[in-house]
Amino acid sequence: MSVILDSKIPSGSIDKKWTDHKFKIKLVNPANKRKHSVIVVGTGLAGASAAASLGELGYRVKAFCVHESPRRAHSVAAQGGINAAKNYQNDGDSIYRLFYDTVKGGDFRAREANVYRLAEVSVNIIDQAVAQGVPLARDYGGLLANRSFGGAQVSRTFYARGQTGQQLLLGAYSSMMRQVDLGNVQLNSRREMLDLVVIDGKARGIIVRNLLTGELESHVADAVILATGGYSNVFYLSTNAMACAVTAAWKAHKQGSYFANPCYTQIHPTCIPVHGENQSKLTLMSESLRNDGRVWVSKKQGDMRRPSEIPENERDYYLERIYPSFGNLAPRDVSSRQAKFRVDEGHGAQGEQAVYLDFKDSINRLGEDKIAERYGNLFQMYDKITGENPYKQPMRIYPAPHYTMGGLWVDYNLMSTIPGLFVAGEANFSDHGANRLGASALMQGLADGYFVLPYTVGDYIANHKFTEIKDNHDALRTAEENVEKEIKHMMSIQGTRTVESLHKELGRIMWNKCGMSRNKAGLTEAIGEIAALRKTFWNEVRIPGAANEVNTELEKAGRVADFLELGELMCRDALVREESCGGHFRDEHQVDGEAKRDDENFCHVAAWEWNGDADKAQTRHTEELKFDNVHLATRSYK
Repeated sequence: MSVILDSKIPSGSIDKKWTDHKFKIKLVNPANKRKHSVIVVGTGLAGASAAASLGELGYRVKAFCVHESPRRAHSVAAQGGINAAKNYQNDGDSIYRLFYDTVKGGDFRAREANVYRLAEVSVNIIDQAVAQGVPLARDYGGLLANRSFGGAQVSRTFYARGQTGQQLLLGAYSSMMRQVDLGNVQLNSRREMLDLVVIDGKARGIIVRNLLTGELESHVADAVILATGGYSNVFYLSTNAMACAVTAAWKAHKQGSYFANPCYTQIHPTCIPVHGENQSKLTLMSESLRNDGRVWVSKKQGDMRRPSEIPENERDYYLERIYPSFGNLAPRDVSSRQAKFRVDEGHGAQGEQAVYLDFKDSINRLGEDKIAERYGNLFQMYDKITGENPYKQPMRIYPAPHYTMGGLWVDYNLMSTIPGLFVAGEANFSDHGANRLGASALMQGLADGYFVLPYTVGDYIANHKFTEIKDNHDALRTAEENVEKEIKHMMSIQGTRTVESLHKELGRIMWNKCGMSRNKAGLTEAIGEIAALRKTFWNEVRIPGAANEVNTELEKAGRVADFLELGELMCRDALVREESCGGHFRDEHQVDGEAKRDDENFCHVAAWEWNGDADKAQTRHTEELKFDNVHLATRSYK
C-alpha cells in the first residue's frame, strides 16, 4: 500500500523557513561533537565539503572514495560555472529570481522549500570559495565576473574558465585535507561501498571493498552521508566518468531508502557526438559556449555541404527562431529535444547525428583572442578529440545523457527514509525537479555540504541516543557475509559474456526507449528486455581474475548488476508518469513539440520502495508538491 511522504518542511513564509529552522533545531555542544562519528561516502563537491565542515565542527569523520585521491571525483568535469544570486551585474537578479528560475526550469516538479534554501545559501558559497583561494574569473576592474547560462535571462554564473568544477573541488579538497591533517577526518581511498548497515532502524555503518586487496571492511558511525553522484552511466555512453555508478545509493535503496523520480534524467545539448562502436564515454562541451556560439542546421534536408559552403540565408538558427526571448540559452531539455527534432527531420550536420555550434559571429565581433580567453581550454579539448579547429569551423554537437535529477528521496533535512542516512548533491532528488538548469549542480553540492548538513546532521545526533556498535556485531557480520556471497556468486558464473557487452546492450535499450523521448510501447518493451538481460547477466557473465586482488572487471560487474535493476525501475517510473515534463518527454503528451504536463494527476514526487527481490514490483509512494510562491503555469521560453 502506498503512503504519502512527509517532507518535514518548516512552517512560515518561504524566505524565513531556513533561518527559523536553524534556530529551532537542536545543537550539539563542542565537547560532545568529539564523541560522535559520521561516515561520508563520496568526496566530490558535496562529500568533500560535508567532510570538511563536519570535521571543522569537531565530529569524528570517516570519508571514503573509490579513487586514489578525492581530486579525481567527477566534480572536476564540471566546466561552465556555478550559480549564485549575487546580482553583481545589476541586471535584476535576486534570491527570489534564482528560486523562480530553478522551479520553472525543473518544470514545476521540485520542492519549493528546498529550492528557495538553495538560492538563499548560494550567495555564501561564492564567499566561501573566494576565501579558499578558488581562482574565479574577474573582470577588468578586479570584481568577480559573471556569464549567462541556459534557462535564465540574467548573468549569475561564476566561473573559472572551463574548469570551474576542478577549481571548486580543489578548494573543498584542501579544506578537507586540512581536517585530515588535524586528525578530525580519516580518509579512506580506493574503497567502494557495497552495502549499508542498518541497526535498530538507523543507518549505523557501511561495508566497503578495498579495491587494492579485495578485502571487505566494516565501518560504523552515528550517521551516514551518501554523496556519490548520479547514475547516467546506466545509458553506457554518457558524459559521466566510467567509475560513476549508482551502487552506493542502490544498496541503500535495497535497505529501505526510497528512490525518487528515477525517470528524470537530463540530456545535455552540447556534447561531442558519438564517433564509433568502441567509444566508452562522451565528452561534454560546456553550456557556457552557448553564450557566444550560435546553434544552427541547414534548412535543406540531407545537405552534405561543408558548413562554410552553406550561405546565411540557408541556415536555420532554430533556437533563436523558436525561442526568441532565450535564443541559444534555452534550457537543456528544450534545446536537446529541438536538436533531436532537426536531426530526425534530416537536417543533421553533413548527414550525421549532429548540429552546428558556430562562433564565427562572436570571433568577428570580439576577436579570436577574447574567445580564447573565455573558452580556450574547451576549444583545445574539442580540437584534440575531433581533429577540427573550432576557431575556423563550427563545432558539431549532439545531446547526450548527463545529469540525473532523480535519486534517493530526502526530506527538508536531507535525510532519507532510513533515519540517520543523509543524502547530498546529485545522489538525492530534491532540488532540480524534472530538469536541472545549467551551473546548478555545483551550487547544490556545495550548499548541501557546507551550509545544510552541518545543521541537520547535528539536529539528528542531538535527538537520538546511540549504543556502541562492536566490530563483531551480528548486523555487521551478516552484511559482510551477504556481500561476500554475492561476489563469490558473480565470480563463479564464468559464462561467455563480458561485462562490457552486457552494459552496452543495456545502454542501447535505455537510450532508444527511455532516452530523449519515451512512449508506452517502447517502455513496455524495455522493461521486458531489461528483465531478460538481467537474467542473462546472472547466467552468462564472465569475470576474469580473482576477488582478492585488484580486479576492475569485478568492480564493473557489480555496478552493471545494479544498473540493470535501476534501468528497469527507470522505465517503470517513466511508464507510470503519463505526462511530459522537463527531461521526461512522453511522445503521447506534447503540444507542438513542447512538453505537456498533467498537474491534476502528477504534481507529485514518485518515491519507490524496494520489495526484497528484483523480480518483485516495487511500491510507488508519493509526496504531494505544493506551489504557494511560484504558481503552476505552462512553461514557456518563447
